[in-house]
Amino acid sequence: MRQPEKMIIYNLFPLLAGPVTQWEAHLNRAADMGFNWIFVNPIQQTGSSGSLYAVKDYFAFNPALIDPEKDIPPVDQVKQMISTAKRLGLNLMVDLVINHCSVDSALLDTHPEWLMWEKRGRVAHPYCDENGKRVVWKDLAKFDHKNSPDKEGLFKYFLEVVFFLVSLGFKGFRCDAAYQVPKSLWKRLIRETKKRHPGVVFFAETLGCPPDQTTETARAGFDYIFNSSKWWDFKSHWLMKQYALTREIAPSISFPESHDTERLCRELDGNVAGLKQRYFFSAVFSAGVMMPVGFEYGFKKRLHVVKTTPKDWEKTDIDLTPFITRVNRIKAQHPVFQEDAPTEILTHDNRNVLLMWKGSVSTREEALIIVNKDIDHRQEVFIENLRDLVQAGAPLSDLSPEGPMQYIPAPFSYDLAPGQLIVLATTRDAVETD
Repeated sequence: MRQPEKMIIYNLFPLLAGPVTQWEAHLNRAADMGFNWIFVNPIQQTGSSGSLYAVKDYFAFNPALIDPEKDIPPVDQVKQMISTAKRLGLNLMVDLVINHCSVDSALLDTHPEWLMWEKRGRVAHPYCDENGKRVVWKDLAKFDHKNSPDKEGLFKYFLEVVFFLVSLGFKGFRCDAAYQVPKSLWKRLIRETKKRHPGVVFFAETLGCPPDQTTETARAGFDYIFNSSKWWDFKSHWLMKQYALTREIAPSISFPESHDTERLCRELDGNVAGLKQRYFFSAVFSAGVMMPVGFEYGFKKRLHVVKTTPKDWEKTDIDLTPFITRVNRIKAQHPVFQEDAPTEILTHDNRNVLLMWKGSVSTREEALIIVNKDIDHRQEVFIENLRDLVQAGAPLSDLSPEGPMQYIPAPFSYDLAPGQLIVLATTRDAVETD
């Protein structure tokens, strides 16, 4: 059984943060809030489109992230930033983009056999289907990992890319569009990397995939996958079914928003109760949690892989840092929230309130999660005896980050504030062994 890890991730979007020499304040803030991982989107040199995900040179850096006034080579600027993060107790992961490169990458000329080509001699572009409409990324050129006449050369190239990033100090990789790359390639890449660097962690980006495809991708040896709890309405069955299908293959990471989504604060029209509800739920539902920079201040401007700059930093009257710090502390202190534990939705009288049970399989912890789904109105919850809902004999204790109860009454009657989430934890009795 996989032992729980603390995977509390802060996504420092590089175009918003600016040159890496200016990241220390962001790293300090993340560490102060209790994050222990920093995820950075691609930092390599981009093509003419300027998109972070249109990598032109895998061994050079995006000029927007390098300080020209510092008399320090770009590689050393990056290494110094990572050294600062390590001093603060932060591990760094970075996007690994190997499904495609920029259409103006030199690789199209030096290694055309590595790319997919259309019949008319044009390089193939990756695409996706959005609401029945085909969206083609014409600034990207798709690698041919399946049928390239030089598959070995292509594999060795990206293995060197991974080793280069590890040499800078990165300890993890979020593998972009992992489901579009052959499972056999991932299996070998992960195996060869961990043979030389055992502590490196691989995260599969599989959002939008059906559960079976996600499961197949995860079987390549990924340490974590990302789940879709951000879009859950607290009542549909699909999330729990996906969770059940994947949780024993690879633990998952939840998030209230990401660089690919609209800002939650905009979607909720500034409703702070909703922001708190969604972050807290993300933190206790999955093994890991990820939050993008700016969420803690209720930013509303969507992160853009081309257009975002440090000037897009917003001034708001929202500051969730104390709340997020307390939530992260709860997650870090309780293994039941560090694994994709067996989870069950329990029935009760108020359909506007979610009641959920989680039971750790690596420790003896259990938890009850009570969520007011309604972020605009108070809701009453009544449960005759909470002790009937857990297997443990020990008393329940309230771990909630705001106004925790000192005593858990029976019967349990509570007036939930809008969007309020309560977490009650207990511990099963130890089993005597010979």
